[in-house]
Amino acid sequence: MTDPISDIDDNQPEVSNQQLVRAARSFEAILISQIQIQDKLGDGLKANTRVGMIVLGLIAVSILILLFTLSSQINRISGVVLDMNTNFNTVTLQMDQMTISIDSMAQRVALLELMDKQMEVMDDEMNNMLDDILVMKTSMGSITKHVSSMRQNVANMSMSMDHVNNEVQIMSLDMGHMSQPARTLNKIFPMMP
Repeated sequence: MTDPISDIDDNQPEVSNQQLVRAARSFEAILISQIQIQDKLGDGLKANTRVGMIVLGLIAVSILILLFTLSSQINRISGVVLDMNTNFNTVTLQMDQMTISIDSMAQRVALLELMDKQMEVMDDEMNNMLDDILVMKTSMGSITKHVSSMRQNVANMSMSMDHVNNEVQIMSLDMGHMSQPARTLNKIFPMMP
């Protein structure tokens, strides 16, 4: 009985050493080219990762600077608002004093209206009337002072509002300047949605 494996080996042509060497070299060239391609892909991936990290770092720095700028602007606006609150409190006190002076004037005027009923005692009441007029003059002087003070406080409030408006415009310009690098980076490296 014959061995089938030996029959197959007899029918197959022998592979020469040169063919084996060629096959090994071809296999080696394929492996080297695949390794080179993988190296190039790895280098490209590293470069893209570095560029992405740099872009993210620049965006983070821009956001941090913007937050510091906004914080300083908000602190300035808070100070202006506190000044405005102080001016409002001063105006309220002046208005209370004006109310007291007006009430005092109303009482004095009510006393003057009683003069028509007391014509018999005109001489005595004339002295009282002169005293009341002096008090009214003092009250009018006090009202004049309060009105002047109120005008000054209103002018201060107007200046404070102008300061707030200027600070808001400066903050708007700062935000425009701060967003310029981010827009430039977005034009250079557009973000994927």
